[in-house]
Amino acid sequence: MANPDDENRPLILLTGGSGYVGGRLIPLLEKQGVGLRCLARSPEKMRSRVQPGTEIVQGDVLDPASLDRALQGVHTAYYLVHLMSGSKDFEKEDRQAALNFAGVAKQAGVRRIVYLGGLGDDADPKLSPHLRSRHEVGKILRDSGVETVEFRASLVIGTGSLSFDLVKALTDRLPVMLCPRWLTTPTQPIAVDDVLAYLLAAKDLPPGESRIFEIGSEDVTTYGDMIREYARQKGLRRWLISVPVLTPYLSSLWLALVTPASFEVGRHLIEGLKNPTVVRDRAALEAFPIRPMGIGEAVAKAMAPN
Repeated sequence: MANPDDENRPLILLTGGSGYVGGRLIPLLEKQGVGLRCLARSPEKMRSRVQPGTEIVQGDVLDPASLDRALQGVHTAYYLVHLMSGSKDFEKEDRQAALNFAGVAKQAGVRRIVYLGGLGDDADPKLSPHLRSRHEVGKILRDSGVETVEFRASLVIGTGSLSFDLVKALTDRLPVMLCPRWLTTPTQPIAVDDVLAYLLAAKDLPPGESRIFEIGSEDVTTYGDMIREYARQKGLRRWLISVPVLTPYLSSLWLALVTPASFEVGRHLIEGLKNPTVVRDRAALEAFPIRPMGIGEAVAKAMAPN
């Protein structure tokens, strides 16, 4: 028997539910009692990940017609899609996917889109293709006319996060590391629990204009220091030797040999490590009561047994 209260619940659409952040957001949304609908290319694979009351709709962001049903009646849509894996031209596909989603969302009367992108200076002419694409997707969503809340984050600290798993794999496998210059690039990582807290809070913001929030821990660090912190907490002795000749591309070839991550995704991520990814606008601390944990605590939490 249908629950009469279901019609009064705000309907949330989640895309990217099979991904790292999206997969962790699903149970948190389910606990809040909202109506939840997940977009999935393969619904049968998603079913085991959700509660019986969560709806699954077959669809693909690269197929606009499939988005019509998914977005009907939706109040807030989480856009957690990134087509970097398995695409020869991920920038083109990410652009088209965002245009498709934004256009159908506008037609369907969606009130708000919540999007997770990446930090980095828009004015940097050397911004990596990965970060450039992240920013372009956010602009496409904002330009749609649907109110968009865009979060920009750097490395997400948590087991299962590809960026953090790269750090772990390097540190676990290499007692001595020849380190390229990008290991001294400043960055401001954030714990996955804090990312999830921001994403959840975004759906409850008062209506307003589209906004960009830069999020990160209070600690500005480097990728080299992230390796040292992980090694310290795990009780490993590691030596990092700086060399000027290991380009990001060569670094990605090196990473492909020592990490379980796929080469293509790892290469695109590594190309982005040459760009500083720090919080320059602290508006998120004013708009939300969330105070992200420090890097040491985030690493310890990621290393703790599940």
